[in-house]
Amino acid sequence: MAKKNPVSPPELFASIVAAHFPATYKHISGARCSVIQHKWTRILVDGKPHKHSFLRDGEDVRVAKSHFVRGKGFKITSGLENLLVLKSTGSAFYGHIKDKYTLLPDVYDRIFSTEITASYGWRLFKDIDDVKKTISTFDAAFEGVKDATLSTFATDDSASVQATLYKMTQIILGKFKDIDDVSYALPNKHYFQIDMGISL
Repeated sequence: MAKKNPVSPPELFASIVAAHFPATYKHISGARCSVIQHKWTRILVDGKPHKHSFLRDGEDVRVAKSHFVRGKGFKITSGLENLLVLKSTGSAFYGHIKDKYTLLPDVYDRIFSTEITASYGWRLFKDIDDVKKTISTFDAAFEGVKDATLSTFATDDSASVQATLYKMTQIILGKFKDIDDVSYALPNKHYFQIDMGISL
């Protein structure tokens, strides 16, 4: 399939593969396909990109999933995963509900590090031609989602992880009319401050 069809954007390739099985086999009414796109960058040799040598440019990946059902169309979900970020200030967590199980004290300035997973679902596409009409939008949305995610993470004076990810979703939904829903996972990667002045 990859030899005979375009593999970029991954949303299109996932849709082509998902549509293949119901089109080929009458007993199959639908199929799902997931694609992961890794970042590879040409290695610079004497300041010039090498013809056939690459390096993995970060561990974050672009993902695309397409679920095709005969007679209904394509439900496509795009996203990014494994995007590790950290900022050394500009993050807090206070004012939360406290009860007898609460251990977290209020924190007004802390290190904020997380491994971002972002997922965004598209409107329903009726057929493969409808998917093909959106090729440029898939790429623009991926770049837009990544930019909104990183710029909001960096510049938001974060009241909490939840508040920051909410702002990210609002930017994306306001910018791309064909995106129906957005979800994030921002698990804490804890870095605790230690007073190095204390003698042991």
